[in-house]
Amino acid sequence: MKNNGVKYIVNLSFEEIKLPPFEEILVLGKHSPHGKQGISKSFDLLIPNGFEIIDSDHENVDCVFVNKRILSKMPKERILKILEANVFPYVSEKEILKVDFKVKISHNIVEED
Repeated sequence: MKNNGVKYIVNLSFEEIKLPPFEEILVLGKHSPHGKQGISKSFDLLIPNGFEIIDSDHENVDCVFVNKRILSKMPKERILKILEANVFPYVSEKEILKVDFKVKISHNIVEED
């Protein structure tokens, strides 16, 4: 087979992915093409009982899916307050945002009797 001087160069890389493709928080816009019920059903199949849905009153945000591991460390009201101040202003009504939300807990003074 003649290649007529055509040279192909291919750069190839790959990596393992996890499902779902986020681990901490997913913010769902009010008019996202994927609705709350559809995403919820998908998560129930992939990671049963792994996320809690927190509804939002924000004009562009329908709800937030939060990994229950985070909820065991921080109250959902505090998480929602942080998201409302730092993430929600940047969410358009038709998108879904993945939020990396790492919680680090530290104690300054621990006393025991």
